[in-house]
Amino acid sequence: YARAVGEYTPAVAAELAAVAAEAEVVAEAEGLRLHLSSSRATGYKGVQQCPSGRFHAGHRVDGRRVCYGTFDTAVEAAVAYAKAVRQAP
Repeated sequence: YARAVGEYTPAVAAELAAVAAEAEVVAEAEGLRLHLSSSRATGYKGVQQCPSGRFHAGHRVDGRRVCYGTFDTAVEAAVAYAKAVRQAP
């Protein structure tokens, strides 16, 4: 019944909602708009999870990989990506 009326949220969905809320707060504080991605496991464009569990921000320019750093959370990496894209010519 709870699923039918929308009151049921699995733990994973609740965790993703908390991360999204944190991302919104960080982005507003930075004055940035984060690049969301439904196809990425992290949920953000330009952000990958490393085998160590940390998150890497970067993208390719003219076939070369440009790295913006490695971060503890996907949100921090997404903010770094957004800053770099905003400043790109």
